[in-house]
Amino acid sequence: MDLAVIALTFAAIFVVELPDKTFIAALVLSTRYRPLLVWIGVGLAFFVQVLIAVTAGQLASLLPETLVRGVAVAIFLLGAVLLYRAAPNADREEAEAEEEYASKAADAKTGLRAVGASFLVLFAAEWGDLSQLLTISLVAKYQEPVSVFVGAWLALLAVSGLAVLAGRFLLRHMKLSVLHYIGSTVCLVLAGVTLWELLG
Repeated sequence: MDLAVIALTFAAIFVVELPDKTFIAALVLSTRYRPLLVWIGVGLAFFVQVLIAVTAGQLASLLPETLVRGVAVAIFLLGAVLLYRAAPNADREEAEAEEEYASKAADAKTGLRAVGASFLVLFAAEWGDLSQLLTISLVAKYQEPVSVFVGAWLALLAVSGLAVLAGRFLLRHMKLSVLHYIGSTVCLVLAGVTLWELLG
C-alpha cells in the first residue's frame, strides 16, 4: 500500500463528499434510527460501492495510459464544474434533500432493520456519484487499487461519521456552498496535476 495515494484519495473524496447528499442522508437517517446502526449500514453500502468503483478503475487501467490520463482529466474537470455550478443553490437543495431522505426513513427501525434501511438508502443514492467517478479515475491513474480503496472508504466513513455525530452542528456553522467551492478547487488541482503528467 502507498500511504501517499491513501492520503490523496482520502483528501479528494472527503472534500467532494462533505457537501454531497451522502452527508445529508446519513444525518437524516441518524435522526430516525440509532446513529451507530446508521453508520454501520452506510459504511457497508460504501464498502460495496467503493469495491465496484475500484474494480472499474482496475479495468480502466488496462487501457492505454494516455487515454486513461485524458479521461481522468475530463472527470476531474467535470467534477470541478459540477461542484462550482451547484454551489449557489447548495444551501437550498440541502433542505430539499433532508425532506426527501426523511420520507424514505419514515418508519422507526431497530437492529438489523435499521442497518438494512440505511444500507439501501445510501446504496441507491450513490450510483454514478462524483466520488465513484473520482475513485475510478484515481485507481486508473495510480494503479494502486488497495490504496485507493482504503483512502476512499475511510473518507466516506469519516464523512458519514461526521454527519451522524455532529451533522446539525456542522450545518449551522458552515455553508454547503463554501464546501462546494472547496471541492471544485480540489478537482481543478487534480485535473491540473494529471494534465501536467500527461503532457510531461
